[in-house]
Amino acid sequence: MRRTSCLVLSLIILASRPDAALRVEVLRSTGSLPPHIVGGYDEALNFQQDAGGTYFVFDRRGHTVHTVDANKTATRKILEIGQEDGRVIQPTGFDVAADGRFVVTDVPRAQQRVQTFDRSGTLLTGFFLPGMPAARVVIGNVMLNGASSVQHTGSTLLISHPESGALFTEYSPGGYAQRSIGGLRTTGFEDDREVHIAMNAGLPLVDPAGGFYYVFITGRPIFRKYSDTGALVFERHIEGRELDAVLDSQPTRWPRRRVQDRELPLVTPVIRAAGVSLTGELWVSLGVPYTYVYNSDGDKVRTVQFTGAGLISPTSLFFSRTGKLLVTPGCYEFDPK
Repeated sequence: MRRTSCLVLSLIILASRPDAALRVEVLRSTGSLPPHIVGGYDEALNFQQDAGGTYFVFDRRGHTVHTVDANKTATRKILEIGQEDGRVIQPTGFDVAADGRFVVTDVPRAQQRVQTFDRSGTLLTGFFLPGMPAARVVIGNVMLNGASSVQHTGSTLLISHPESGALFTEYSPGGYAQRSIGGLRTTGFEDDREVHIAMNAGLPLVDPAGGFYYVFITGRPIFRKYSDTGALVFERHIEGRELDAVLDSQPTRWPRRRVQDRELPLVTPVIRAAGVSLTGELWVSLGVPYTYVYNSDGDKVRTVQFTGAGLISPTSLFFSRTGKLLVTPGCYEFDPK
């Protein structure tokens, strides 16, 4: 009888701790770009595929974009380094539409520039965003906020822009701001505008099942779901034992660095990358090498780690039309199921 009682008690405790029931799944790569192709890139920060099967690789440190044929036999540079229009310098963000058009954000002459290209790398449109981000959210030398968060919806561009008073703005490819979505959250840093803005930086993501996600990448991590019309559907906290130590060590004051004539806080993100599956699951990669998966109701259903040649801390997550999950660094492919 005592043994039965202990078992029941253990099950009750387990049920009261939702994280305890989620074992960590290890996903092993099912493929990748060949080593001799990946080895030619300086820093493959993003790896995507269009509906026709062509792969696109964003080489941040090389200031370039490359394509790889569907059979993974050859790579071709389609975008070169340069400050002039139609080239990129100090690129920060990248995304590909289903038809192969892609967008790159860069920082020529300390200005945030957004350019869209066709699948061959020919310039289609370009514009500059006003000003610089109010703060810099960085991992190493990689900036994650501002235009770095760009996503191509196929007809418009989504960019995190809390400086405007809204979480993200939807732009036409030519730079016309069509609408802003989402109110800023309370952060506790309202007296320090730059840090307050940094704590509202995030990743706007299209949900193929309808609407948008916005993943806050700094401070207390949460995400929000918005409808197609921009109405808030729900908000969820991103929690787990893997995050406990990270959140406990968060500073109350952030170091500052002089950028041009301004002193800007440098904030380290808690979230590194995020992506949405074809069925509307949200995958969120942490600053530590774990990824949480949430269903369309916002409930956490999986905790995942990726392995290729070794353990991977994703810098990008992309779901192809065939259901493959493409991950950098390393330009790996995974079966998310």
